[in-house]
Amino acid sequence: MAATSATSSNSNSALQVEVPDQFTGYAAFSAENWSDLKLHTYDPKPFGPYDIDVKVNYCGVCGSDLHSVRSGWAPSIYPLVAGHEITGRAIRIGSKVSSIKPGDLVGVGAQAWSCGACEACAGEENATKVGGIKAAEAGGWEGEVGFGGEGGLSGGNEQYCKKVVETYNWRYKDGSLAHGGYANYCRIHENFVYPLPENVPEEIIAPMLCGGVTMYSPLKRANVGPGSKVGIVGIGGLGHFGIMFAKAMGAEVTAISHSTRKRDDALKLGAGRFISTSSSDNWEVPHQRSLDLIISTNYSTDMPLTKYLSLLKIGGTLIYCGIPEGTLPSFSWESFATSNLSIKGSNVGSKKEVLQMLKMIAATGGEKCWSWIELVPMAKVGEVLERLERGDVRYRFVLKADF
Repeated sequence: MAATSATSSNSNSALQVEVPDQFTGYAAFSAENWSDLKLHTYDPKPFGPYDIDVKVNYCGVCGSDLHSVRSGWAPSIYPLVAGHEITGRAIRIGSKVSSIKPGDLVGVGAQAWSCGACEACAGEENATKVGGIKAAEAGGWEGEVGFGGEGGLSGGNEQYCKKVVETYNWRYKDGSLAHGGYANYCRIHENFVYPLPENVPEEIIAPMLCGGVTMYSPLKRANVGPGSKVGIVGIGGLGHFGIMFAKAMGAEVTAISHSTRKRDDALKLGAGRFISTSSSDNWEVPHQRSLDLIISTNYSTDMPLTKYLSLLKIGGTLIYCGIPEGTLPSFSWESFATSNLSIKGSNVGSKKEVLQMLKMIAATGGEKCWSWIELVPMAKVGEVLERLERGDVRYRFVLKADF
């Protein structure tokens, strides 16, 4: 296989690394055989001046991967190399990259690119400009402009950009297919490559780059802090982050789960109170109007949403994280309106929020906010996806690259 000698025109130009012209990853080839992943060699997107090639060391397994390989949300693009909780070393740096150096420990999450010029990316005041340069004059989109380096985009909502390119199962403007981290390498725009702290193991960080920030972002935007009373619905891959992060922010945390099976885990994670929704028909009554905020990771259509809303104080908010395959459950308008409640959605987080989250993790000391993981060789990814579908994990799988 041919290889490209990776050089940079910046201060690291002396460093050269051989990068293959084609990458190799574990791919799903159909929705019918979604867990039968096979090695697949493919062409990455053309390398641009703001791109970074990352040698993958670890990749977390996210619920989004399961939805995608089986075409749960919509028909996927096969062959599909999933994975968007990636850690590794930056080995090839585009000529205009300024925030990452060759050899840096870095992470990649659920997003590979955004336009950088819309209100979501650049903010209302800068929606037609990026760094004082009109986007059109700088070459338009497709990665021709660097939009903020390691500080993140000024708009702080780039995950909601209408031109977003996700890390896998997505196409760039030129038709190139975005491929994920179940692979030996990934190629990502500088704006979505995160410098990682060196005092936390990278396999611990990997699941935070999607699952973690999916919970951190709504907590941060809700201004959770000392005295906040936060409920986390669902003690799983997302919920375990929610409990730890809310606790680290100073909140009083209530874990809410169908059964008592995960009660001990919830308390170890930092919950001060545990509610089992199967304890009685009227389980909600003793806890009504006790919470400022509920973050739900449960999407079941039979979820008793009206009962959950009754747990909120006047003016409280329930936030759904992630995207279910089906519809949301119905609820009573009376329970919603008579307490001035809000229901919101949230999807992953911005680069700024990822960096804030990593700073919080690094500063907590010890393992207070570390992901609970099971480390598995990447070659066993098919078995891992089957176990994830069964809920047989506490609480995140991380694949170790075996190329």
